[in-house]
Amino acid sequence: MPIPRRFDRTPPERDSTRINERIRVPQVRLISETGDQVGVIPTEQALRYAQERDLDLVEVAADARPPVCRVLDYSKYKYEQDQKAKAARKHQQQVTIREMKLRPKIATHDYETKKGHVRRFLDHGDKVKVTIMFRGRETTHPERGEDLLMRLAEDVADLGTIEQRPSLDGRNMTMVMNPLKAKERKPEGGEKKPREGKGRKPERGAEEQVAPEATPSAEAEKAEERAAPAAEPAGEAEEQAAPSAAEKADAQAG
Repeated sequence: MPIPRRFDRTPPERDSTRINERIRVPQVRLISETGDQVGVIPTEQALRYAQERDLDLVEVAADARPPVCRVLDYSKYKYEQDQKAKAARKHQQQVTIREMKLRPKIATHDYETKKGHVRRFLDHGDKVKVTIMFRGRETTHPERGEDLLMRLAEDVADLGTIEQRPSLDGRNMTMVMNPLKAKERKPEGGEKKPREGKGRKPERGAEEQVAPEATPSAEAEKAEERAAPAAEPAGEAEEQAAPSAAEKADAQAG
């Protein structure tokens, strides 16, 4: 036999704001359509005041004594409030946390597969919680799990950053990565240099910029000018010293 359909007996959502005849208190503090306070008046008089202007009497502060009511177009007011709430939800960014589990002795192929999943999660704007699971005596070497997590963080550094550094919790070590914004991301492998094409002619003036003619610098010329006059006094000093030595030899022979 087919299963009988169960009816939803929960009452539909109803607007809890009291307007017009639903306001049953004897007196209200009335605020006009321009925002001015009219004062505390009977509810019937406030309702008549709103009907004369083809507007609604809306209770805006039910906890006040007496309650505060305002004269306005309730359908327009509710539409504007719905649009504001919709715009606020549109600008909210919902962050999803995805989890990836690894083993400290993971194989190279499995590591590359897991890394690809982590890159995909970060590329979609999701946070990633990476968990290293230790078994048996593997817990005596937690540094292996930390090295593996830091290696993974370096491999996906172009898409995400470390929000929570590796921490050991029982037999598991966890690390949380936060995705980077689109303008903060860097191309994988760093910036690529433009490759020079084969057979391309150099641009006009390139030869002059690459191989300029060798011309003596001004500093080299100045150094030669300073060295030239310094050599002449040295020769004169030798000529003056030679006769003085000969005279001394003659004097010793005599």
